Amino acid sequence: MMLRRVASSTPVPEWLETLLTTRFFLACGAHPASPRNECNMFCLDCRGAPPPAFCYYCRAHRHASHRVIQIRRSSYHDVVRVSEVEDILDITGVQTYVINSARVLFLNERPQPRGAGAAAGKAAASPYNCEICGRALLDPFRFCSLGCKLVDTKRSNGHAAAGDVDGGAGNEAAAEAGGSNNGAARPQGRRRKGIPQRAPFWS
Repeated sequence: MMLRRVASSTPVPEWLETLLTTRFFLACGAHPASPRNECNMFCLDCRGAPPPAFCYYCRAHRHASHRVIQIRRSSYHDVVRVSEVEDILDITGVQTYVINSARVLFLNERPQPRGAGAAAGKAAASPYNCEICGRALLDPFRFCSLGCKLVDTKRSNGHAAAGDVDGGAGNEAAAEAGGSNNGAARPQGRRRKGIPQRAPFWS
């Protein structure tokens, strides 16, 4: 069943762009010697001075009564459980996946698989694609991630700079993988193995 496209005028939550541009899973500077010190928590209520990402211990000390979501990892990319955001954010049209028995969605655009291989062939043959970055989808959704849906929402709401939502991180990653925002392949040349050396004039 195909999803019907509806123009969205839903206001973007203040915290969403901060969430999508935050680096997670770094060691917490306040608890460097603690075993669970990776910064994989995000507070929806705090603004300003506190760092956007924090660890398990920071949550207990500073965010005990706040709305906090936990960021997880899948294939080196940040995901969030649908159950944690579906009541506070419109996630309609975003591709979801079941990972470790929990339904999740990706925060930001991921580089499209390129070149030879089964993964690239499967992606090329997919009948469904993200409307923003062109990534192949498994099901008839419109977007591959929250970041791509945010781009579309801002365009619908009349924001000219909609393509800049993720601070360029997604675009840079796609470029490094040989892709671009429109899914077109970037020609790649062969790299030199080293600096060429001329033969000496004498022997």
